Amino acid sequence: MDPELVIMAQHGDQEAFETLATIAHPRLYRVALGVLGDAGTADDATQQALVTIWRDLPGLRDPNRFDGWSYRLLVRACYVEAKRRPPWLPETAIGESHVPIAPDAYTGIVERDQLEQGLRRLSVEHRAVVVLRYMLDLPLDQVADALDVSVGTVASRLNRALTALRAALDADARRVSPIAAPRTSP
Repeated sequence: MDPELVIMAQHGDQEAFETLATIAHPRLYRVALGVLGDAGTADDATQQALVTIWRDLPGLRDPNRFDGWSYRLLVRACYVEAKRRPPWLPETAIGESHVPIAPDAYTGIVERDQLEQGLRRLSVEHRAVVVLRYMLDLPLDQVADALDVSVGTVASRLNRALTALRAALDADARRVSPIAAPRTSP
């Protein structure tokens, strides 16, 4: 992000902030969607993060750290939105009857869906670290900065998240088919 644009927005320049928000919104929304897994909730978290960025921008000490700082505010907004989500709200999932039959035509789509289902099983904290590290390709120190935790905590969360994700993907791969009803003799 252009530090001059950040400085102008810090001093109340609304056009500069609109430009910042326009540039930042797609990446913030993408992260929120990865963390929350729901478009509506991700949009709410992104909007809340942008409001917080506008409110707190004058207090940002180093304009060069805008990206990491904005991720930190976004992740906090994601945590709030995740807590608001009713526990009874169902997760959307593709049933086996909706899996494409053609072996290679939709393999990427099926694999991405399986990954998204596995990510949904992770805690919000674990999803946040996976999304920041692998979706945005941030180094561990920048992930730590964005989450406001130590690099060791990021490494630990990442290790636990990947272990849980592998277990979820393995469990889905081993789904047991329904037991056939016993045959009766005529």
